[in-house]
Amino acid sequence: MLNYKRYKKNPIVYLPDRQWPNKEIEKAPLWCSVDLRDGNQALIEPMVVEEKIEFFQLLVELGFKEIEVGFPSASQIEFDFLRQLVDRKLIPEDVTIQVLVQCREHLIKRTFEALQGVGRAIVHIYNSTSTLQRDVVFNMNRDQIIQIAVEGTRLVKKYAEDFPGEIILEYSPESFTGTELDFALEICNAVMREWQPTLDKKIIINLPATVEMNTPNVYADQIEWMNRNLENRDSIILSVHPHNDRGTGVAIAELAILAGADRVEGTLFGNGERTGNVDILTLAYNMFSQGINPELNIENINYIIEKYERLTKMKIGERHPYAGKLVFTAFSGSHQDAINKGLKAMRERKSPYWAVPYLPIDPADIGREYEPIVRINSQSGKGGVAFIMEQYFGFKLPKAMHKEFANVIQAISEKKGEISPEEIMDEFKKSYLDQKEPLHFRKARMEDLPEMDEACNTHAVVVYTDHGVEKTFEATGNGPIDALQKGLQEELGIKVKILDYSEHALGGGSNAKAAAYIHMLNEQTGETTFGVGVSSNITRASIRAIFSALNRLGVRK
Repeated sequence: MLNYKRYKKNPIVYLPDRQWPNKEIEKAPLWCSVDLRDGNQALIEPMVVEEKIEFFQLLVELGFKEIEVGFPSASQIEFDFLRQLVDRKLIPEDVTIQVLVQCREHLIKRTFEALQGVGRAIVHIYNSTSTLQRDVVFNMNRDQIIQIAVEGTRLVKKYAEDFPGEIILEYSPESFTGTELDFALEICNAVMREWQPTLDKKIIINLPATVEMNTPNVYADQIEWMNRNLENRDSIILSVHPHNDRGTGVAIAELAILAGADRVEGTLFGNGERTGNVDILTLAYNMFSQGINPELNIENINYIIEKYERLTKMKIGERHPYAGKLVFTAFSGSHQDAINKGLKAMRERKSPYWAVPYLPIDPADIGREYEPIVRINSQSGKGGVAFIMEQYFGFKLPKAMHKEFANVIQAISEKKGEISPEEIMDEFKKSYLDQKEPLHFRKARMEDLPEMDEACNTHAVVVYTDHGVEKTFEATGNGPIDALQKGLQEELGIKVKILDYSEHALGGGSNAKAAAYIHMLNEQTGETTFGVGVSSNITRASIRAIFSALNRLGVRK
């Protein structure tokens, strides 16, 4: 039995006058990528220097203005990476790099050595403040923990005085979500009093969900409470660093923005320790889907995926939001039908706004294509097959024909699984276009009879083969199709009725072919079916469709 009694509920925040539920996200936060530090340390095979440089350049290309480049005092490769960025002049003037360091003098000194030559940098110091870590890891009381943070701030201030560039301090009460709010406030205020930020030279106070410990609304309450109570709030950039232990990293980040956060630290696709960091791309695309400029250059997600997977040696899940191969794919028949109708309505109405069922955004807007939207398997319905035929091959099947052909495809997919568009087209040819036996149309001549009444104004001469034997018949009617139907009934001794007829061009231009569809009833058996014909001549396409239907009905066995 699952021993749930081993676990206690984490405390919530008493905030009856909370304001964040009534707010909306109106603009993108300041973004800080921590892929090269938090993300890199979580890789099974961490990136080497040149890979990190390429990843850094990708982040710059995507528009990140703040990038945490590592922990230069922790290892030589981290130190060397930062020096490569500086020595090779790879840091653009409008990009601020960020470095992480513990509150220890020799580490802070080493960090400033790595920063030499940088025009502007964020020095990110932290120490763990949670009730649990104070007890079992550090065995320290509150005052001792505060002293670590204040001393670290003092040391950064000391080294910053002789640093020729600009230094911005960031402080994180690490494991904030497990820290009593009054203590989190006390230690952050103590750091600020030591640093003395101003409106022109702000401090970054970062409140990480180092471990997700509760529902997203609780984190939002924590952020709002801190936002209300921090001293000198106008001189603070309030930042969050969500992780994803409960699978709600995106949600807590969005609610934190509502609660007053100005800045979000995260990674591309959510790579990070344990279940990962917050996925910045998902956050950004979520904003984009609401008509908000995400302030990142994320128009080509396939390009981002290719570089990310190659450099990190990690794969994006097929159902990953926005990026997964299957997220813009519908297997369900009802979903496929709704998508098809939504796209058609968009074209007809020429609406400036995207509104298609099951697709929150236009895949093309982020570099995806329409082709993968509908995938056919045994769960697919008539709408999906019709969508494939139109989008891939230009055949606009009559609505009454959708189910007939979908049943053909479903029978195949139940045996082999997913069917590709090419396989669907092959079956369409086999079932309709190549139905030329035992009755095979060869040629025809149609003549108008101007002196006749409307019931008999077309004379048809048709040459065909019946089980390989060439035959000819003549007939008159009120048009080519009517004449052909009457002639076939008399010639073959059958009773068939054409229930419906439709046609359309396949493509554009003077050389375009036409597709014709005939819905035919065998009056002797009550069976109905469709026939399809294609030709550069519409009359010939119609005749081929009639012969296709006759063969499908099996009127000449």
